[in-house]
Amino acid sequence: MKLNTLTPAEGSTKNRKRIGRGTGSGRGGTSTRGHKGAKSRSGYKKKIGFEGGQMPLQRRVPKFGFKSFNRVEYKPVNLDTLQILAEQYNLTGIDMEALVAHGIASKNDRIKVLGGGELKAKLDVTAHQFSASAVEAIEKLGGTVNKI
Repeated sequence: MKLNTLTPAEGSTKNRKRIGRGTGSGRGGTSTRGHKGAKSRSGYKKKIGFEGGQMPLQRRVPKFGFKSFNRVEYKPVNLDTLQILAEQYNLTGIDMEALVAHGIASKNDRIKVLGGGELKAKLDVTAHQFSASAVEAIEKLGGTVNKI
């Protein structure tokens, strides 16, 4: 066997389509582009989202509202949730580690304690934010509020 006798496997190569080489080739004239229209012309480039002249989706859909990219989102946790945690796991202090360990929040969440429900246990609560009603309820029972 010599390098000049090597050939590709049967069916692995095809001759390319030679376009625009006269009418006798079968691909002359319009050169497989069809008749008229933007696609038949040189320099045609399809724009992203172009729908053939129909009003594009991003122009059809109504636009409203505003969402600030500086917005800080908090995961809400109510007092009744803290009460359930304290009862089930005999906790006197609730912080991020406790909330993450018991599946209330994920480690990247920012926590805001809200005043929903009723708190009966004296707790030391550590979170990112507190509502005024939550602070009042926690301190009324002798607990402490710590902001991270």
